[in-house]
Amino acid sequence: MAIGTIFIAHGITKFNPGFLGFLGNIGMPPEAQIPIALLETVGGIVLIFGVLSRISASMLAMNMIGAIFVVKGAASLTGERGYEIDLILLAACLVVIVAGPGRISISHIVRRIPRFLH
Repeated sequence: MAIGTIFIAHGITKFNPGFLGFLGNIGMPPEAQIPIALLETVGGIVLIFGVLSRISASMLAMNMIGAIFVVKGAASLTGERGYEIDLILLAACLVVIVAGPGRISISHIVRRIPRFLH
């Protein structure tokens, strides 16, 4: 639940026009703003509710790999432009991919959802 909240908080801020300028500064196309913001916001919501968690966590993990290597340049683990939080979020996404959504998720309560969609 905490990971979903973090993704929502970060995703909502990416709808800000200032993020559009940031994307231009790092050489990414400005058209990537909305997909990135939607992925983090909707992906966080999906993680909180526990529906399609593995699929959402997979997409968010790819997003975090992009953040580490493209945005941060994988230059420094800590400090300015450090990627420590991105690495923690990537690890948390990998745990969700492997372990699934958990017992207090909608997927666990509604057992008719196929296991691979959890």
